[in-house]
Amino acid sequence: MTETSAAPAGRSREVMIVLPGLLLAMMLAMLDNMIVGTAMPRIVGELQGLDYFTWVTTAYVLGTTVSTPIWGKLGDLYGRKNIFLSSIVIFLVGSALCGMAGSVLLGGTDGGMIELIAFRAVQGLGAGGLIVGVMAIVGDLVPPRERGQYQGIMAAIMSLAMIAGPLVGGFITDNLDWRWAFYVNLPLGGVALIWLILKLHLPKHRTEHRIDWSGAAVLTVGITAIVLITSWGGQKHGYPWGSWQILGLAGLAVVALALFIPVERRAAEPIMPLHVFRDRNFTLINVLGFLLGFAMFGAITFLPMFQQIVQGATATNSGMLLLPMMASSMVVSLFVGKAITRTGRYKSFPVIGGAIMAVGMVLLAFQDAHTPLWQTGVFIGVLGLGMGFLMQTTMLIAQNSVEQKDMGVASSAATFFRSIGGAFGISLFGAVFSSRLADEITAKLGPQAAAVAGAGGGGHIEKSFLEQLPPQVKARFLEALANAIGSVFLWSVLFAALVPVIAAFIKHVPLRSGRDGQNGQPGGESAETAETAAMAAAE
Repeated sequence: MTETSAAPAGRSREVMIVLPGLLLAMMLAMLDNMIVGTAMPRIVGELQGLDYFTWVTTAYVLGTTVSTPIWGKLGDLYGRKNIFLSSIVIFLVGSALCGMAGSVLLGGTDGGMIELIAFRAVQGLGAGGLIVGVMAIVGDLVPPRERGQYQGIMAAIMSLAMIAGPLVGGFITDNLDWRWAFYVNLPLGGVALIWLILKLHLPKHRTEHRIDWSGAAVLTVGITAIVLITSWGGQKHGYPWGSWQILGLAGLAVVALALFIPVERRAAEPIMPLHVFRDRNFTLINVLGFLLGFAMFGAITFLPMFQQIVQGATATNSGMLLLPMMASSMVVSLFVGKAITRTGRYKSFPVIGGAIMAVGMVLLAFQDAHTPLWQTGVFIGVLGLGMGFLMQTTMLIAQNSVEQKDMGVASSAATFFRSIGGAFGISLFGAVFSSRLADEITAKLGPQAAAVAGAGGGGHIEKSFLEQLPPQVKARFLEALANAIGSVFLWSVLFAALVPVIAAFIKHVPLRSGRDGQNGQPGGESAETAETAAMAAAE
């Protein structure tokens, strides 16, 4: 038997006590990839293994994505606290091992890089439980009516991490050994771990069911294949889209995910219960999350390239150049969270956010080589406004659509679909960019120049390559690059525009103000105030 009880509103005070530890744990997961990305040139220079360097990121993403649904379900089965603390420990062990890469097990020219890849996978496994655990713990401690303000704070922390990551990574790279890109996690994670051990108190769960190992295995195979397709497909250090490797992975993903459905139907405690997708809101919000990740992460990936290569900004300042987007997202996230807590209304926010995000993408799509930095800042500020309406609202709706016992599944599903959408977006838009860039250079400079550009970087243009070009050629090349990046944003408009359309079909289900109803269903009548019920009827 599994204990299920929603936290009463009075326990919102307790979440304020544990909130510093939760936010610190979330910061670790958000900061890590950005810090490491900045330090990668130094890491490759010392460990060598240039042919494997993309795997340093892929291993982390793979570990995170594969483990996300599993962490969520384990928390539902065995209690959130110990499972969450375990994810922190695994993340810290992985961080320590990453910092020691090159001196642990393997020798040889590429041994250090292979060690780092393996340890990054361990780190990713831990990271998979961090964000999911934080969201689910807040779901345990705070009823949905009050949850918006806390999730608004968390969305703001995510925005802050996206700014701080490159800055911290740049400082470590310039002033410390690259290993501190990983060691910096240890004191911060240690503080979060001790704080939560002492301060976090959650209802204990007991279960007589076994873990759904069959479902976990099939899901892991399917997710692994999908992540490898998005990481390798059409990439310089990967394989062509029509290669047997990519087609084979696609076939494996289809077979694994097809097997997943009957496996889950037979499982006593499925790793991803299919019944949660019978709820229209839950299904729609995860489709929306996929599209949000697809449009947002796929397009944002190309912003630093536009600012650094086309507009001439330095890599050191690239994080600060994203400040308008992160600041507007942070402010709106806090406002939306407070508004949801005060009024109980949330349905309009994803519609508004999706529409504003699409407008931001349109503005970015029509930039050219002469667009000034300040104007780009305004455009990405608009994009940030849309993100602020969406980031925490999607999680809130997902959690409000399931019973309390499935809180971990809801949190992990919302995170998972957004991550998978982002992976697909980055892969697809990367292919669009490379193809469009080749066409633009061919039109402006001829096919021979396009071939030289492909050899000089293709989808990853370096400033050193541009500095070798004559001024007139460089100007045309920058125009071609700006047009190619603009085409990426134009494609992203198609996906962003679907977000408000889907959000319009979400049904307003009143946010619970206290415990679940006696029937165990989310939004039971005993948990609704008369005011909230009246608002539901009005909508």
